[in-house]
Amino acid sequence: MRLVLDTNVLIAALVADGVCRDLVRVRLRSHTLVTSDILLRELREKLRVKFDLTPDELPLLVALAERAETVRPAKLTPSVCRDTDDDWVLATAVAGRADAIITGDDDLLALKKHGAIPILAPRAFLEFLDCQA
Repeated sequence: MRLVLDTNVLIAALVADGVCRDLVRVRLRSHTLVTSDILLRELREKLRVKFDLTPDELPLLVALAERAETVRPAKLTPSVCRDTDDDWVLATAVAGRADAIITGDDDLLALKKHGAIPILAPRAFLEFLDCQA
């Protein structure tokens, strides 16, 4: 599957043990991760500002940069999300022909899907994977 992970999922995977860490470190190895430069910049900025981390020294982010397919986000007009910054996640998913968006953001989760792309919480996505096994 082609997946877009919102920055909040990646941050949770880095700073706390739990569902997001399991998802990112173990369960996604056989899937294609799709991202964009704008999402990677947002991730680096939040890690520096909120957590005082040096993103380029984190093995998970190095692996993400090496492994993920980076796309140029599609243009979304008009804005789709209540929080217009979240449109970048949707635009990345559209451009990357993603099969799903994984997020903990309530503004995105409220949409349930964008076009044919389902928007799932990390736990819901893990449950989906378990049903497929």
